[in-house]
Amino acid sequence: MWIDTHCHLDASEFQGASLEVAQAASVKAVSGIVIPAVHPSNFAVVAELARQRSDCFYALGIHPMYVPTAHEKDLLMLRSAVEQLMSAPGNAGRFVAIGEIGLDFFVPQLTQSPLREKQEFFYSEQLKLARDFNLPVLLHVRRSQDTILKYLRRIKVPGGIAHAFNGSEQQAQTFINLGFKLGFGGAMTYTRALQIRRLATQLPLSAIVLETDAPDIAPSWLHPAINRPAELPQIGAVLAELRAMSIEAVAAQTSANAFEVLPRMRAV
Repeated sequence: MWIDTHCHLDASEFQGASLEVAQAASVKAVSGIVIPAVHPSNFAVVAELARQRSDCFYALGIHPMYVPTAHEKDLLMLRSAVEQLMSAPGNAGRFVAIGEIGLDFFVPQLTQSPLREKQEFFYSEQLKLARDFNLPVLLHVRRSQDTILKYLRRIKVPGGIAHAFNGSEQQAQTFINLGFKLGFGGAMTYTRALQIRRLATQLPLSAIVLETDAPDIAPSWLHPAINRPAELPQIGAVLAELRAMSIEAVAAQTSANAFEVLPRMRAV
């Protein structure tokens, strides 16, 4: 089986057919999909998708791209939602992480004051929430790995996933030492993505999880079309080819890695 550890299944690109998109992935042996929220406005949506399908799970968080329009009250809303989930009967098992959170230093305006400081504030406050409830985090790390790691050293969380990882080998090892897995997806399928493919080949397979980031980061055979979680097995086959391994071994190990770093999935 395959686990898609990062899929925005509620995205408007799927035109209201999110459940059908998940079912199509299930037919391809994708037996787990993690749906991260990006803003309080979609908290209920991702939770409902996970409620409707036994192979779907969700995370709650405020994405750095949504920080410009976010308010401190949104952090309070997030904390309240997590408190309720963690105290609910059965511990609300389909909720597995805090995310998508992090920092984006690719978009120029987000790197300038006051938005850079606001990004870092929202990131650190959400790390504290994850720490307080002993939850892993799904991290957006676009051109921000060093600053992301600086906060992770200060605010200890029980690991998580560095989504769409595209850093150095040294940064990768630091994430691994802090209990994180690294997310690889469609970008790995492009022959020109030399750094990503080298890391995918050389890093311990025990540190890698697979993802689509659907509807974004379409693999090479699909670009520029909309990405879907049903593409994950073929993405996994690229990883298997890069590492000269069997597809079955890569599926088994990356799925085990997902369950390890998101233990609430395993409990379900």
